[in-house]
Amino acid sequence: MAEIETEAPPVGEEVHMPEPSILPVANAVGVTLALVGITLSLTVTFIGLAIFLTTLVAWIRAASREMSELPLDHSSH
Repeated sequence: MAEIETEAPPVGEEVHMPEPSILPVANAVGVTLALVGITLSLTVTFIGLAIFLTTLVAWIRAASREMSELPLDHSSH
């Protein structure tokens, strides 16, 4: 019978998980509104684009902030 290898991070090392966020959902809503607005109304399209661009910038900033908080040196393991 084959042995199952289970590897865990070294003691003291944490696995990074991103913070929970509503930004991806809001971003998808903006894209959806923009696309549906193409067939309905120019106003709906602009509202969708505004939501999309706003959430995109906020999402990129949040991801950059999280990345900057990670330790720089990963060579110790």
